[in-house]
Amino acid sequence: MSAGIRATDAAGGRRSAAGAEPVVVGVDGGGSKTDAVALTLDGRVVAHRRGPGSSPQLEGLAASVAVVDELVNAVSAGRPVVQVDLYLSGLDLPVEIARYREAIDWLPWASPSTVIDNDLFALLRAGTDAPDALAVVCGTGVNAIGVRADGASARFPSLGAISGDWGGGYGLGEQALWFAARAADGRGEPTTLSDGIVECFGAGSLADLIEDLHFGRRAPAELSQLAPVVFEAARRGDAVAGALVDRQADEILAFVRACLTRLDLLDRTVPVVLGGGVVRSGDPRLLGRIAAGLAAMAPGAVLEFFASAPIVGAALLALESGGAGAVALARARGEVAAAVGESAVPAATGG
Repeated sequence: MSAGIRATDAAGGRRSAAGAEPVVVGVDGGGSKTDAVALTLDGRVVAHRRGPGSSPQLEGLAASVAVVDELVNAVSAGRPVVQVDLYLSGLDLPVEIARYREAIDWLPWASPSTVIDNDLFALLRAGTDAPDALAVVCGTGVNAIGVRADGASARFPSLGAISGDWGGGYGLGEQALWFAARAADGRGEPTTLSDGIVECFGAGSLADLIEDLHFGRRAPAELSQLAPVVFEAARRGDAVAGALVDRQADEILAFVRACLTRLDLLDRTVPVVLGGGVVRSGDPRLLGRIAAGLAAMAPGAVLEFFASAPIVGAALLALESGGAGAVALARARGEVAAAVGESAVPAATGG
């Protein structure tokens, strides 16, 4: 087992591979970490593993497949695998899903029934069972999906600025640095963000940090660490930071509005599941503006801030793909949440 993979075996799951029960495997992979869980068809967790990020968009296709393969083998541990469901960030276009399927086709656990899709489906299934529903993830980046009972869906390319995307930890961090740099040299309005940015990175000065990024001594992806700095500055009354928080809330609302409009669900009672590290920070200004905007846009919609790991949803989807029933699904929801050490129940608030 590689040093980057954390292991958790559920009680009762330590049995030899010989004569072992068949399992399904669910995988949820993002930019910073990947979770995999194996379950028996009656909903019992036999193993959970956590490894590094597996987004093919960030890590590359080969590196992503290597992480996923190691995790699937680790949780299955030689047991018969009857179904694998993979939900990964960075799988936003049909061609990306097709390429991923080709890349795993030679692996022993892969089969024509293997499900491969975007990690938003795991978040959505973890947060709600409703046939009409939306999910928005705001973590390193931001993306959304909407589904309707008749099978229609609303999706987005999520390719960054070239497809109209902004936000998440990286977007907030990049803009925080932009405003701080302009304040430092007199081109922009004053902001306290500079001090927080320098402190966050332990840099000698803002100029030193900018040089480090320019010369490649720091990776641009590190800017995603600045989201808490933006929230804290906004709470202290910094106007620039406050505007960034409001912009992030409005971007999330834009995704929601687009999904509801495209699926003709504006006048329905629809759960809107929010997840990702930026949302889970619980910033009152961010969440308050989202709630107010949603209430004005779609009074019947209900916000659900999902605090648990999306692997819960990946596990439920894998069980459903494997033919498990309602009793097994109910059992699995609690067992998977317990295995990853998080709450099984999403916190809901009226929209």
